[in-house]
Parts: sequence; C-alpha cells; structure tokens
Amino acid sequence: MGRAVHLLIKTLLCLLPVMLATPSATADTVRRVVHPDGRVEYTNAAPAQKALASTGRATVYKYRDQNGVVTFSEARPSSAAYDVIRFECYACKPDSKVNWHQTRLFTGRYDTEINTTAREFDIDPALVRAVIHAESAFNPQAVSSKGAQGLMQLMPGTAREVGVSNALDASQNIRGGVNYLARMIELHDGDIKLATAAYNAGPGAVRRHNGVPPYAETRAYVERVGILHERYRLASN
Repeated sequence: MGRAVHLLIKTLLCLLPVMLATPSATADTVRRVVHPDGRVEYTNAAPAQKALASTGRATVYKYRDQNGVVTFSEARPSSAAYDVIRFECYACKPDSKVNWHQTRLFTGRYDTEINTTAREFDIDPALVRAVIHAESAFNPQAVSSKGAQGLMQLMPGTAREVGVSNALDASQNIRGGVNYLARMIELHDGDIKLATAAYNAGPGAVRRHNGVPPYAETRAYVERVGILHERYRLASN
C-alpha cells in the first residue's frame, strides 16, 4: 500500500506543471480591466466586445448578460438592467483629434427649448448650443464618471440648486444648465471665457486662479466652446 501511495504522489507531481499550465474553461476568460478613470474590474466578458473602447463621445453601459457575465458595451442592452457608467465631457480631452472648426454642428436639435430658455435668461442661444455640444455632443442620456448628467452635464448638487428634479429630462436639463450658465456670466461681469471656465471647473477655481484655471482640460474646453459659439452664431444667421 505504501508503494502504491508513493507512485500516486509521484505521478501527481509530474502532472502538476501541466495542470497548472492548462487554464480551466472558465478561468481563461477572466480579464483584469483598468478603466480610464482608474477603476480596476475583473470580468469574463469577451474581449472582442466594444466594452472599453469608449471614444469619450459615447455612453458606456454596464450590465450582466444572460450568463451572469459582467459586460461593458457602448450598445445599450435591450433585455437587461444596466448602469450608465461613463461619459466624459466631449470637448475636455486636451489631445482630442476633433477639428472643432469643421466638425458637424447639431443644428435643429432642441431648438424650442434652447431658444425659449435663452430668451428667459438673456443668453445668446448660440452659446447654449456650444455648451451643450461641448458637454455632451447633444446626448440627453449622458452620465459622466463623476455623476454629471444630461445635455448640459449637471452635477446633482447643481441640479438641485437650479430646481431640476430629473437631469435626464432634456427640457429640465436645458433650463437648469442655462440658469446656471447665466449665473456664471453674471458672476464674471459678462466675460464668456471666465463664465465657461467656471461652468467647467467651478467658480471657486476661477477665483483662486484669478482667471481661467491652468487645467489642460478646462483650457481646452474654453477654447472649443469659443469656436463652437462662433460657428453656431454664424449658422443661425
């Protein structure tokens, strides 16, 4: 009996390297994913999916498929509960390859809401369109990793401050965003660059730096909003 046990142990020791080198059918699909915002997640979603190929212009949906697999996709699932996990400010990426002087404008979208609200708060509607374009590329369901929501990317606190109960409702979002933008313009004596910098980085950052904050994202945003503002203004003539 002792000799049989000895042979069995010896056989298992010989086979062990092979066993360890051969991943199981389920283990070999588990991947470590580092998200753009630094979060780390382990998933067995097929790597061929567009799970993490966010362009910065798209919403990314997180859900479990019919097999229980945690999945990330730019395509909204049709038959599963999901969380919207990422949408970053469209015009904030400093190394964006978009040609802001030529990129397609979103003319004709939400015209009634924009024009009505812009008149109410005495703001150029072309500026409103420029901010919406820069914030969300006119995506009413955009939700950022920081929690900003909707067309004008209202943070929950800001939404409450301007009386918005549902930031994913386009009409409410536009009215709240224009209200807040008007406050930033008034706070900065009509200076559009400082107002849009404050809209992006917060009025406190503008105050601390006595001008447009030295953040690459904010400076890119202010410049691009300015370009889009002029283009939407010309397009409305």
